[in-house]
Amino acid sequence: MNLRVLGAAGAELPNFRPTALLIDDAVLLDAGTIGAVLNSDEQLLLKAILISHAHHDHIRGIPALAENLVIKNTKNSVALVGTKEILSSVSRHVFNNVIWPDFAKIPSGSPVIKYIEIVPEKEIELHGYSIEACPVDHIVPAVGYILRKEGRGLLYTGDAGPTRRIWEKAEDITSLIVEASFPNRMEKIALQTGHLTPFLMKKELGKMKKIPPAIYVTHLKPQYREEIKAEIEEMNLENVVLLEEGKTFAL
Repeated sequence: MNLRVLGAAGAELPNFRPTALLIDDAVLLDAGTIGAVLNSDEQLLLKAILISHAHHDHIRGIPALAENLVIKNTKNSVALVGTKEILSSVSRHVFNNVIWPDFAKIPSGSPVIKYIEIVPEKEIELHGYSIEACPVDHIVPAVGYILRKEGRGLLYTGDAGPTRRIWEKAEDITSLIVEASFPNRMEKIALQTGHLTPFLMKKELGKMKKIPPAIYVTHLKPQYREEIKAEIEEMNLENVVLLEEGKTFAL
């Protein structure tokens, strides 16, 4: 699996874009950023978007993508994958013919988006990947995702405060993408908003039976990026990389 970072920030500022992690040019982990990075031809390669939760910064690229697919008129469709609660939020609050047209029905007979409900802790097969969702603790219904393909396993927590079940499911994981949104001194606001600090992140890693060989940290608030980076470096954890927009990785 290959990872291309379209966006990896916990807020938007110049040169920092909301979360969107592209796997093998075809599957997005969240969709805070799409059209600002991917050109029209690259957007046509997208097959599925795994939505961790319905917060705006994780779904905001989807409406413009849907419109672009209609404009191209190539009969392409993109699957929006999520739990019943997540997909219901997207349908009711975005594609509701008020905020945005209901592209799950446009164009008639060949809509450009389709909803695929995933039941937590039940694997599905999609476009060559084994995909499993697992609930995580956030301030809205949220899941992380485990993707497996050809002997490789990727765990993406999405936005998550201290949690447990997903770590119990994380067997044979070769790569982990975990968040650390705030510096340690802001632990109170991190917990109130369902996020982690470097200290809390390290405690979460301690819940794993086996630490994966590659750990990628995402969703840093750009206002505190250097402070968070320094705190992570002080922990002397091996094989930890902070994700940055524009970077690519072999997972």
